[in-house]
Amino acid sequence: MVFGIAVWLFAYWLLCEGLSLPRFEKIPGPVTILSDWISANPQQGTSIYTPDYYQHIYVSCRRILIAFVLATALGVPLGLLMGWSAKVKDYTFPLFETLRPIPIMAWVPLAILMFAGYETPVIFLATLASFFATTLNTMLGVQSIDESYFRAAGCLGSRKRDVFWHVVVPGAMPFIFTGLQISIGVAWFSLVAAEMVSGDFGLGYLILSSYVNSVTVPMVIGMLTLGFVGWFSSAIVRFVGNRLMQWHVKALAMQGR
Repeated sequence: MVFGIAVWLFAYWLLCEGLSLPRFEKIPGPVTILSDWISANPQQGTSIYTPDYYQHIYVSCRRILIAFVLATALGVPLGLLMGWSAKVKDYTFPLFETLRPIPIMAWVPLAILMFAGYETPVIFLATLASFFATTLNTMLGVQSIDESYFRAAGCLGSRKRDVFWHVVVPGAMPFIFTGLQISIGVAWFSLVAAEMVSGDFGLGYLILSSYVNSVTVPMVIGMLTLGFVGWFSSAIVRFVGNRLMQWHVKALAMQGR
């Protein structure tokens, strides 16, 4: 992992600062970025010592947390019902599949018209993108459950409610947490796109405002910060999933997988 990162940084330095190739001459290199990033007096206005930098991170993280919680609270139950009940799927899946391919940027004008202020449209757009990923993976998780589990539960006299809680929900868990990892990544890039259009703070706003003001170093700092924060949030979801899914890991180990 360390070697891979080192190779990437060397290639980045070589293209932008070492060889100064024509297509990369306007892009700030790693030495320029790092020196400004850790400087108490950054030349282009953004570093770890400027309060606005942490304000942008905090606002984006708060929006992601709200959007992710909303998408999970809405998407997981809907996905479970769509995967378990053919009638629910017949009513909801056609509309779901019609809306899902629409790009988030296409929703931006409607979001601005529907919601007042800067905050709510951005959260709505991030929630919407995350919701589709969560719901679809949850539904696929239910559909992947072996039919023999349902037959066994029926033979033991289980009621529908018991089958749902003791077969459907645990059986779909691996897909649910895989979907949540995808979902939080989708939420991040949707959030940044929304902040570029409708926002006053946030990492997306920082990237766009830096580009508009022709200060490229804060733009790249915002991109790298977004990558680190997004990776950390995905790692948290993965950690929680692994803790709750220890029974699944043991089951795979017993199968030799």
